Amino acid sequence: MNNSGSNRDAIYLALMTIPAGKVITYGQLAALAGLPGAARLAGTVLCGLPENTALPWHRVVNAQGKISMPEGSPGHKEQRHRLEAEGVKFNNQKISLRIYGYNN
Repeated sequence: MNNSGSNRDAIYLALMTIPAGKVITYGQLAALAGLPGAARLAGTVLCGLPENTALPWHRVVNAQGKISMPEGSPGHKEQRHRLEAEGVKFNNQKISLRIYGYNN
């Protein structure tokens, strides 16, 4: 039995619960989706999102509170812009997970 579609849907549903101005790590997103230990799967699912998605993909960061895309890349710039527009502050290239982390 292949659960890839249901796992993807679970990640999408979890992602929709992250409020504006908050961030979540890939591992936390996977756990919220009922898939503990599946941080890489969460990342893979987010990489496969269509370009015009309404899902708040930009609210997912790595465990260090950093944007995972290469600094200076279009995706990195877009994610940072979206987060800053929601009031998330960066200190150097990091976001304080203590301040901005989503704790459901």
